[in-house]
Amino acid sequence: MTDTLRFGLIGCGRIAPHHAQALQHLPDSALVAVADIIEQRAYQFADEYGADPYVDYHDMLRRDDLDVVCICTPSGLHAQMAIDAANAGKHILVEKPMALTLNDADAMIVAAKANGVRLCVAFQNRYNPPIQDLRAAVQSGRLGRLLMGNATVRWYRTQDYYEDGWHGTWAMDGGALMNQSIHHVDALIWLMGEPVASVFAYSATLAHHMEAEDAVVATLRFASGALASIEASTLTFPTDLEGSITLLGERGSVKIGGVALNRKEMWKIEGELEREADILGENQADPLGVYGTSHPHVFADLAAAIRENREPFVDGPQGRHALEVVLAVYESARTGQPVTLNNQH
Repeated sequence: MTDTLRFGLIGCGRIAPHHAQALQHLPDSALVAVADIIEQRAYQFADEYGADPYVDYHDMLRRDDLDVVCICTPSGLHAQMAIDAANAGKHILVEKPMALTLNDADAMIVAAKANGVRLCVAFQNRYNPPIQDLRAAVQSGRLGRLLMGNATVRWYRTQDYYEDGWHGTWAMDGGALMNQSIHHVDALIWLMGEPVASVFAYSATLAHHMEAEDAVVATLRFASGALASIEASTLTFPTDLEGSITLLGERGSVKIGGVALNRKEMWKIEGELEREADILGENQADPLGVYGTSHPHVFADLAAAIRENREPFVDGPQGRHALEVVLAVYESARTGQPVTLNNQH
């Protein structure tokens, strides 16, 4: 590996510019190659970001000068592409969800380990300053014992969004929980700081013509006995309304909301009540879209992990845990029964 980390990108769709733009500001790194099965899109994206275009990602993986591969394709393609990248000796940054099954997630983790490469999952909202502040408050014990939590995602997607051949399908995507809300599931379980023991859920497809769900409600019981709820939808007409995490502890209650978990909406912690107005005044401005503004932090951490020979902040097993919870919710909704998690991560 040279001093400069050289990145390739597979899938030049809606999330890809966030990766390319993050790389533009990352020192000693460069986007050198992009691949997309739609030739025109590959060539346009490559031209815009000064990279070499490919239609077949396998051809891109044969490059000896490629160090890292970003996978920005439909979710059902993530696993095989990640395994191929690992077998080619490339480090991997995969968009969420890392895979659609636990077997695929496990295969990705095994392939990365066997080939000595790093596997990072893009849960960029963990880096948002309000989320980081809440994590620090939890870790320092300022909220006391956590009693309840909540993740709410009230977003809107038009029917056209689900007409592209893969969104909303079970084979390539999943629904409101797997696609849009797994970020919030990850943030909730990370902030609670302990394994989910069991879940019970209902789901429905109420406002769209699609295979998967556009609405889900779920209850979670953590290993400590703490409870949490998840409400997720893509039917909140006419626009995205809320994406939030709330924690209730013995000595404090905090809500982080906004469009992309970027705003402190409530901060009531014992000993800090007189400063609540100042704390809420530290709000980050809401980003223009639900992807937020923290992808550069994901790239910076992965680059450091590669150079320091350590695991990235959000590695494969952590990405797997969020997937395990989402799949347990789906299983409960399908069977009408509670689901106990194995927590092998």
